[in-house]
Amino acid sequence: MAANAIDQTRRMLSLVTYLRDRPGARVEEVARAFGISDDELISDLNVLPMCGTSFRGGDLLEIDTDGERIWWRNSEALGSDTAQPLRLAADEATALLVAARAVATLPGLRESDREALQRATAKLETAAGESAGASSRLSVTFESEGGVFADVDRAIAERRRLWIRYYSPARDELTEREVDPIRLFAVGHTYVEAWCRLSEARRTFRLDRVAEIKLLDERSDPPPIEPRDLSAGLVQPAATDPEVVVEVGPGGRWVAEYYPHDSAEELADGGLRITLRTPEPASLRRLALRLGADGRITAPEELARSAREVARQALAAYGADGAYRADGAEAQAAPAPGVPG
Repeated sequence: MAANAIDQTRRMLSLVTYLRDRPGARVEEVARAFGISDDELISDLNVLPMCGTSFRGGDLLEIDTDGERIWWRNSEALGSDTAQPLRLAADEATALLVAARAVATLPGLRESDREALQRATAKLETAAGESAGASSRLSVTFESEGGVFADVDRAIAERRRLWIRYYSPARDELTEREVDPIRLFAVGHTYVEAWCRLSEARRTFRLDRVAEIKLLDERSDPPPIEPRDLSAGLVQPAATDPEVVVEVGPGGRWVAEYYPHDSAEELADGGLRITLRTPEPASLRRLALRLGADGRITAPEELARSAREVARQALAAYGADGAYRADGAEAQAAPAPGVPG
């Protein structure tokens, strides 16, 4: 699987050339040649038909597959010497220039690739004329995890171990550990999959939760590990994980969209009774606090009780008196004197 989005882009560019020279290529053979799974290849093939010399249609890549073979229907038309020269509308040129400038700032991009992209951007600016002026007033910024990304990417390339200070929201604590990085990937946020020397197991770390990072001189030596299949998402509960029931009101229905769950039963008040599984039920206490009056944990009872206790402690920290629902996970604080309820 590609280590990051940059590698995936390189792979897809190479894939176009590969398929042009091999009409009717078998899916399994192409996947093997690129060192990816069949599912990852199919995912790439679903993106390629949206690429071409224009997103307005008519000259996009006509690539499809029946699950066994891959066919590129218009490779000759797009690759021939008689093909029409590239023409970009003003909005296309603007979008391309903004994207090119943003990619050029990505940490982890090889310097040779960055220089090539800057040269191509300069040529595009010249060709775009007035459109280039409009694009210069727009910019795209990335998450503030760039420095961490660069260090992790370097550690992977140089096969070096990392020391990190990492914040765990489930335990609400910072831990220090040494890890052997395996790959970078993005699922909403950017993560590094690594072999953790503290737990002696594979772990996934979100880059924006890394408080401090250092490259070590020790060689990274993770044990042979089959990359996780992330096609179903980052969080994939197992059937053996403990079951938790959360009841939410109309304002908490978003929980069913963000948390993988077994069932979501409609309630009379417009809310949901959500049944889900998690290897760390205690992590849901923070969800209960976030929901407040919009939700409560109802099972298991031990988790519901501990969530109520966390809520009491939170209120005590603010010096507030609270009235607590006996069957809920949240605490309803009485308004302080002189403060509207």
